[in-house]
Amino acid sequence: MYVKNVKVQNQVGLHARPATFFIQKANEYKSSIWVEKDERRVNAKSLLGVLSLGIMGGTEIKIMAGGSDEEEAVDALVALVESGFAE
Repeated sequence: MYVKNVKVQNQVGLHARPATFFIQKANEYKSSIWVEKDERRVNAKSLLGVLSLGIMGGTEIKIMAGGSDEEEAVDALVALVESGFAE
């Protein structure tokens, strides 16, 4: 299991459009990937799951993965969140 914490940079957080980018990126990897906020963990490949966390700008989330490409997956998702989703 590979885990990293990241602070959401864009002001509106992971609303529909950034969440869609996040899920599309997560689906590029074979590993099982989760996002955790305040002790609640959801599948990072599920739009409804990610949206249900209500992640706002400035929130710190945990991205974790387990599988053959876990480090690459987590690092790519952390980089996407840190980029602010180009907003």
